Amino acid sequence: MATTQDNPRTHQDERFCYLTTTGRVSGKPHEIEIWFAFDPNTTDHTLYMLAGSGNRADWVQNIQKNEAVKIRIGNQTIAAQGAVIAPDSPDDRRARELLCGKYQEWQPGQPLSDWGNTALPVKFALTAE
Repeated sequence: MATTQDNPRTHQDERFCYLTTTGRVSGKPHEIEIWFAFDPNTTDHTLYMLAGSGNRADWVQNIQKNEAVKIRIGNQTIAAQGAVIAPDSPDDRRARELLCGKYQEWQPGQPLSDWGNTALPVKFALTAE
């Protein structure tokens, strides 16, 4: 497991992270800048993202073919395993609330935005290199 110095949560306030997937056809690395969130109520190293275009997003399709990814937050690059979250699961709702809270000032009791309701949630289990 990562040491405190290597704890990716030290970068949780960054606005963006950089996700690198392996192209499902080309086999080449593809990097995107994307919003992300950690759950502040846990100490695990699970990171969440939402794909606005759902299963049509290239990065989602790449993860469905090869779940191994790299995530760069601040000056740290972390290996991870990505997975689409099952609809209506606890992780599904939590991912939506976390991202909408971080980027859209969503608060408990408020309705989620259209993006928050329709985007595809994906979670990443960060691993030690």
